[in-house]
Amino acid sequence: MKRPEGPNVEESSVVLDAKGLRAMAHPVRVQLVGLLRKYGPSTATRLAERLGVNSGTASYHLRQLDAAGFVEEDAERGNARERWWRSVHQMTELNDRDLADREPEAALAYLQSVATTYTMRTQQTLNELQTMPRAWRDTFDMSDMALRLMPEEAVALRHELRAVIARYRRDTPEAAASAPEGAERVGVITQLLPELDAPAPSDVHSSPETAPGTEMS
Repeated sequence: MKRPEGPNVEESSVVLDAKGLRAMAHPVRVQLVGLLRKYGPSTATRLAERLGVNSGTASYHLRQLDAAGFVEEDAERGNARERWWRSVHQMTELNDRDLADREPEAALAYLQSVATTYTMRTQQTLNELQTMPRAWRDTFDMSDMALRLMPEEAVALRHELRAVIARYRRDTPEAAASAPEGAERVGVITQLLPELDAPAPSDVHSSPETAPGTEMS
């Protein structure tokens, strides 16, 4: 794994390499990392309760994430009876154009785990929407807009969206204490979903034995 480069990149971001991708290709691990980033350090027992799994399962996956460099033990909070864990990074990047082709199964498993987590987060908000204060209910948006773009235009759109989001206050456990009174966590989930009308020319002439790869950038 390595830190990403370029403008508007979080200092505590990490770019997935093959080892990191394989380590994260499991839904429980994706959710564990997400919870530690969102709520700060915690124990395997507390994380297991949030996920609805047993503490042994959570502990196993935390150890695997530790070995891969995504989480680490928080020695300041731990004691002889329980270990506390914290996330090493605040953002994960999958932008190696060739990695998904080299590790197609791991890439698909990771992306499916991320998509499942996004769906769960959306459903949780929907379940709580009617009990939220009106001011926050009015901020909710779930839109579906179809565009017809060239690949380079879609890439430019992604960069523009990220630049807009980068102008706003990020949410981290450390930054929460200094946020203005009344500020709450807001999740912004962006998705660019190519919907090709017909197979690409390269796919038409490829052999049946060649599995198409997934490309993220």
